[in-house]
Amino acid sequence: MALINPSILSADFSRLAEEARAVEGADWLHVDVMDNHFVPNLTLGVPVVESLSRATDTPLDLHLMIEDPDRWAPQYIEAGAGSVTFHAEAAAAPVRLAREIRAKGARASMALKPATPIEPYEDLLPELDMVLIMTVEPGFGGQAFLDIMLPKIRRTRELISRHGLQMWLQVDGGVSASTIERCAEAGADVFVAGSAVYGADDPAKAVRELREQAAAATPAGWGCTH
Repeated sequence: MALINPSILSADFSRLAEEARAVEGADWLHVDVMDNHFVPNLTLGVPVVESLSRATDTPLDLHLMIEDPDRWAPQYIEAGAGSVTFHAEAAAAPVRLAREIRAKGARASMALKPATPIEPYEDLLPELDMVLIMTVEPGFGGQAFLDIMLPKIRRTRELISRHGLQMWLQVDGGVSASTIERCAEAGADVFVAGSAVYGADDPAKAVRELREQAAAATPAGWGCTH
């Protein structure tokens, strides 16, 4: 099973509620929170997440591209996030943070920038529900997919399988009809798509087509199971 999470970073911010409803067939709605410190861009915060959670029935997949996620992550869960991703490069105590996120009822996820290897975090994997491999440098939408991340996706899937974990492997950055199959073949099963969805004439149809492409390319025995 492949999950498609449209990114509202590519949506029209002047009508976010309408844009969220346009992709209600999606599995999750991906929300990028940027603080202009961890990444050189500023997007939205807790009040907007609260409003989004009231505007759509699609669960919210929060990606915190911020400093001090240990402090802020719990507030986003209270605002309505069903999944919270923090960056390994920013978290002071990632195990404690992951456990706190889970204790508050959300899925705990850790993201890695392109230059950050997965191997040093192998022992943390049982504490997580998902790992996010960035396939662009975080901070801006519409970037080109980094093919050099495919081996890292494969290595991450191998570590997940080696430990017998039922966790998701998400990719974010440059995911489109021309790249999603390669990501799925490498082991990803959750796909963040921004421009490929919100740049389409029919965003809901784009979600369905991307899901079908990814599912067809997913090797037997892989894919989301919970």
